Amino acid sequence: MLENRPYMRNPEFSTRPAFPMTILLIGVTLAVFVLQEVNAAYGRFPVLSYFALSTNGLSHGYLWQLLTFQFLHGGGLHLIFNLFGLYMFGRVVEGALGRRHLLWLYFGSGVAGGLLQAGLGFAFPERFGIPVVGASAGVFGLVAAYSMLEPDREILLFFVLPIRSKYFIWLAAGIAMFYIIVPADPGVAHGAHLGGIIGGWAYIHWIIQGRLSFSSWRALRPRRRPTELVKVRALKSAPWRAAPGAQPEELPSADFISKEVDPILEKISAHGIHSLTEKERKILEAARAKMQKR
Repeated sequence: MLENRPYMRNPEFSTRPAFPMTILLIGVTLAVFVLQEVNAAYGRFPVLSYFALSTNGLSHGYLWQLLTFQFLHGGGLHLIFNLFGLYMFGRVVEGALGRRHLLWLYFGSGVAGGLLQAGLGFAFPERFGIPVVGASAGVFGLVAAYSMLEPDREILLFFVLPIRSKYFIWLAAGIAMFYIIVPADPGVAHGAHLGGIIGGWAYIHWIIQGRLSFSSWRALRPRRRPTELVKVRALKSAPWRAAPGAQPEELPSADFISKEVDPILEKISAHGIHSLTEKERKILEAARAKMQKR
């Protein structure tokens, strides 16, 4: 059935509302912070030694630190800012790309930021060698993704000055690069911020928009077999066009699916739901509404 196709299982078109992954990430991060504070007050387990990102830990093979440091925070204010950014930008990215891409982008950006910060720590231990905690790298990855998906949306800089997102991300990257070159504040992991921005940009540019430089990756992707077709009759006010010489009511269901709906679904599969035009969204919404009335 059309509604059982993988494309139609995207959260934006699913008839069953899925629990937002953004909210789940916020809940898990908050829970980890509570455990971190309880351990700091009553426990003696060396959380930072094992789970914060550090050159010493990576030297001992603690590769899990590239993930675990993203859940730890250096205080309540640090946590609040990161959770606010995760909520503001994560919801938009999840709505556009879905839960799976949100997770890959968020944690992938965090790992990218951790790798850049760790590389700086190995190269310049006196400047960047301190342990690092926080979700900032992943959040900056979401900001980069947001700036590419919604380049003309405005962001309030310092909650006051409106700036378009496509300019905001360049400003954030410039600030991070400046403080990497001029490390005036060793308590902020600017390398992780810059790495997160690069990770988010790369994910959207190469994975979502499909701009990989080698063509074999696309050729190796499995092609989906056509599934069972359904009878769908177009309404008189339908926003799609029929073939020349045929009225929408006369269009066979197989032709309608293959000529009108399938190209849109393939476009979602290749480039994401954000790539659809307003007309294509209306066509898909009309098709889904027709399915629900069966």
